Amino acid sequence: MSGDKWQARLKSLEQRASSFQSSPLSCLYKPRLSRPWQPSSVWRLFPRQSAAIAFSQHIKQDVHIFSMEKEGSDAGQRIFLVTSYSELWHYYSTHRQSLMHCYEVILEGAVCKLYFDLEFHKASNTHLEGKIMVAKLIQYVCEKLKEVYGVHCSAKDVLNLDSSTSEKFSRHLIFILPSAAFKDNFHVGQFIHDILHPATNSLQKSNPEAPTTAFFQRESKDDVDGSQTKKRKCEEDDLNFLIVKSRNGQEQLFVDMGVYTKNRNFRLYKSSKLGKNAAFTVAEDNQFVPKPSKHTTKEENIFLASLITNISFTGQKILMYELPQRGTAGSPSLTLQREVYSSELLGEEQLSPFKDVDDFVLTLVCKDGVQGNIRRWNYFASEQLLVYDIGKFRWCHNVKRFHKSNNIMIVVDLKEEVWYQRCHDPDCRRQNYRSSSYPLPQDLCMSYILMEDEEDQAYLTDELGNIELVPMTASAVLVEKERPSSAPQTEDPEDWGDCSDDLAYVEAMREVERATEEEEDEVPDELLLEALTACEG
Repeated sequence: MSGDKWQARLKSLEQRASSFQSSPLSCLYKPRLSRPWQPSSVWRLFPRQSAAIAFSQHIKQDVHIFSMEKEGSDAGQRIFLVTSYSELWHYYSTHRQSLMHCYEVILEGAVCKLYFDLEFHKASNTHLEGKIMVAKLIQYVCEKLKEVYGVHCSAKDVLNLDSSTSEKFSRHLIFILPSAAFKDNFHVGQFIHDILHPATNSLQKSNPEAPTTAFFQRESKDDVDGSQTKKRKCEEDDLNFLIVKSRNGQEQLFVDMGVYTKNRNFRLYKSSKLGKNAAFTVAEDNQFVPKPSKHTTKEENIFLASLITNISFTGQKILMYELPQRGTAGSPSLTLQREVYSSELLGEEQLSPFKDVDDFVLTLVCKDGVQGNIRRWNYFASEQLLVYDIGKFRWCHNVKRFHKSNNIMIVVDLKEEVWYQRCHDPDCRRQNYRSSSYPLPQDLCMSYILMEDEEDQAYLTDELGNIELVPMTASAVLVEKERPSSAPQTEDPEDWGDCSDDLAYVEAMREVERATEEEEDEVPDELLLEALTACEG
């Protein structure tokens, strides 16, 4: 090697040593939870929600999707994290600075809890008392749940979270109903829109130009004696407490009706909005107390209870609120699915978010001259289970024949990539019968092959909790993406930045990481600098 090249290489080495000294190396975050009851670790960051959803739906580990607002990023820009509840809480409670603006992604079609987002501007509503309004709303909703579904609950079943400031009153209410949950957040929205219709109707009367949020007008031509009209007027008077004023003095609802949309991002317990310092905490008037758990703290139990789609498939009632169909008299009719075991037909088949799986299930129930159908489906996102209620096909693996009157269920486990049959028949249910598991077709298991581009791997987390956008060239090395063997080599092998040197450097760093993990101690920056100094000689 010539003297000029040696001097250039020495200068480059000195610059790197200086850079390391001013910015010490921090190991990439490698998710690891050592407790045996916790799931295997997954921690993946995506710039697009669609990529995060696709990844979460085709990985066997028990993972969920969250979004994050990052300090220093553009307003509205979010990063999407796929990880387990345990993993998130472990680092969420540790790295508060980098994980302080987090949201749960409420997936389309996922079974979920009943939830509310409440707020009003304090200076424009000095006559209102937020705590009293919250208590009255909880009482009213509990009455409606009992009236419509026969579900009994009280304020003790409602997690009440507060992120109020001197300027704004802000609450989240999450109903942890005993043995019941809603089919998805769209059905939650329909239920809330209807039970709050008297308030929106009153708001519309006082301000005709205001947009209505009701799904339909509950007027009936059959109300001969006027009893329904009187009842509606009474409900309007009772719900007037929900009408508040905005900053500009316009009347609006205390309840935000816009939080029941597809793949909604709902702010987490202990998180604040970007640029704000008002995180959700347990409200002073909260009456909900989570059940104690052997392996989790009270704080973690509150966090888990606050997650809208954290619901297991345990045979609880699945509550639905269908869009009403107008009868000949112009009055709406309401169809309710009281529970997942109900035998009521809903009419037209409804597609789940997984059309290919729907098509496969239909092949299981349309054979031997019998044309079965999908009466309804429920998606449990927390367990990646699709539960199909089957109509017109009653073959049961338990009794080895068709049931005379009771239908069956097909359960598809997307994580384990299997399906099995359960039954509505009372005898089969008493036995808690489920058939053997059968593998899903390979094309369903491999429907999404993870081929991430550079953008999908652009964000990395280090062990200090910092989330950074990695430069393109560094990202390619750090995520171990191999360059195709046919790629042209444009650099001179004798140059400092040649490929062989870079690969050797990366391999050396991996050796250091392996030694560090075995010794459970980090290599001091001073030792790295000594190694670089020795390299000069």
